[in-house]
Amino acid sequence: MPSAVSVEDTRPATVSLDASRKLPKLVPRRKAQVAEQPVNPPPTTKPLPSPPSLENHQYQRAHRRILSERDHKLFLHSATHDLIVSFVFSLSDAVRDHTVSGVKKLPAAEDPSIVALLAVLDEAEERLKQCPALDTGSRFGNPAFRDFLQAINKASPAWHEKLGITDFNAVDEVSVYLEQSFGNGTRIDYGSGHELNYVLWLLCLRQLAIIPDSTFPALALIVFPRYLKLMRDVQSTYYLEPAGSHGVWGLDDYQFLPFLIGASQLVDHKNIRPLSIHNEMIVDECAKDYLYLDQIKWINATKTVQGLRWHSPMLDDISSAKSWSKVEAGMRKMFLAEVLGKLPVAQHFLFGSLLPAAEGMTQDAESKVDDEDVGEVEVTVDGMKHKHSANRWGDCCGIKVPSAVGARSEATKLGQESSLRRIPFD
Repeated sequence: MPSAVSVEDTRPATVSLDASRKLPKLVPRRKAQVAEQPVNPPPTTKPLPSPPSLENHQYQRAHRRILSERDHKLFLHSATHDLIVSFVFSLSDAVRDHTVSGVKKLPAAEDPSIVALLAVLDEAEERLKQCPALDTGSRFGNPAFRDFLQAINKASPAWHEKLGITDFNAVDEVSVYLEQSFGNGTRIDYGSGHELNYVLWLLCLRQLAIIPDSTFPALALIVFPRYLKLMRDVQSTYYLEPAGSHGVWGLDDYQFLPFLIGASQLVDHKNIRPLSIHNEMIVDECAKDYLYLDQIKWINATKTVQGLRWHSPMLDDISSAKSWSKVEAGMRKMFLAEVLGKLPVAQHFLFGSLLPAAEGMTQDAESKVDDEDVGEVEVTVDGMKHKHSANRWGDCCGIKVPSAVGARSEATKLGQESSLRRIPFD
């Protein structure tokens, strides 16, 4: 009987395969990492050139040289344009992490040039008190403003002598910028172009070595705010109309630089955010130290409607920015594009020996168009037709707009306003 014999199983053994261990892992392809560059980086501050040598310098009275698009383009690519941008941005950089009260304690606040500049603005305030507004009952510009401008022009030479400018020709050149910084007497208006003229006046004084660069923090946070206060008093007295206002869709009817300088002040602030401009308590408490908040407070005080989103939607939109760095960058771009980069503003710039015009710019712009640009001008040589009128709706200044200050003040006089009006559907 055959015995049981162990027979080797020749069948292949069952093999357990773990495919996850045998197959290579899928690794997603990665794009080569490239340092992300901002699509539109903010303008940087270029080094401010040293004041020029004035030995045997020939001064010339500043006058207009921009009449066409061609003139404007030459200006935008000129050394004078770069000098203006560098000066404004240097003032803005100088106030980083500074408050108004803090700068007042610095040695720069006691510099003779700063004291003299404040004295000029104090005397201008006295001229304002000596020229009261006429009781016209109108919300539009008050004609007594012209008397104030005449008083300023008459006092200007003596003010420049107090600043240390003894050369008659130098006074004749520089004084034009100061006189133009208070507004336009024919149209009785004021805007960011006049504000810029005041800064250009300061730049001319710096070029004359009257103002040292070490005083820039005091220049931006003591002298400039004093100028703003004076112009608010002027606006309130004479109901100056906005020059070239965009209405509610503009940044502000009158000023621009408080927002640029003010945003730079707040860049590294730990507590105040862009949205803080909607907090009435923060604005009231901090306006005395921060230019941006001070301007917001003034705007709110002059409007007859309550709420930034109704009377200043652009400022309302800007408040949603993530940081003050974003706001400052936007203000720098806006200064280049909306102030220096717009012909209706740039056509009123003045050029002399300290702020020279670019080669090839129109020589006799003042003779081709009068001081107020009444009527229509046509430039046929590498130029363009440019319409502008003081009395009708033109391409430059637009339709006449009453001052917000005037509208609210006249309503108060008539007892029609006890508080800010709310929009019915707000």
